[in-house]
Amino acid sequence: MDIVIPLFEGFEPLDAIGPYEILALVPGATVRFVTAEPGLVRDTFGALPVHVPTAYSEVERCDVLLVPGGGGIRPMLADPGFVDWVRRIHAGTRFTTSVCTGSVVLGAAGLLKGLTATTHWAATAELESHGAVYTADRVVRHDRLITAAGVSSGIDMAVRLAALLTDEVTAQAIQLCTEYDPQPPFDTGSVAKAPAEVLARAHQLG
Repeated sequence: MDIVIPLFEGFEPLDAIGPYEILALVPGATVRFVTAEPGLVRDTFGALPVHVPTAYSEVERCDVLLVPGGGGIRPMLADPGFVDWVRRIHAGTRFTTSVCTGSVVLGAAGLLKGLTATTHWAATAELESHGAVYTADRVVRHDRLITAAGVSSGIDMAVRLAALLTDEVTAQAIQLCTEYDPQPPFDTGSVAKAPAEVLARAHQLG
């Protein structure tokens, strides 16, 4: 089972690494990162260099495509070669998935027209500009297409995907192995729950 995660300069680390941690435990699965040009790729904060040995153009098909987001997604959206590659790879996947603004890439590839989809709350207008209908749900599935909301929601999506790729007992075992049992100290993890001052600070931080 071949699972491919494209990285790019300025990717959001948890978008990619969270699902990687989950999916790498799927029996029989191989997770690999690809990029435009093989070499070091840095995350959006600049302190996490990842050596990626494979160019995305070398990948002709995979079972699962998982597109993360991050501040560096805009240059990738402007690269017709990358968007065309996503569209072409999707034609042969079992599942095509995204985390955060990765769904904007799926939208740009024409995969979400007329469908409900999710993304980071700050990118709703950009997602809808590609014909998708934004929903605040944490994970949204339409057959082979699965989108996850911002950053940490990729872990939720990956556990659900693990169940689809194997079975629910295996997925629950993976959740237990990673001790994924969220108990956040604050109940402000969505726009609907966040007070105005928290939302304003979030805009400053983002």
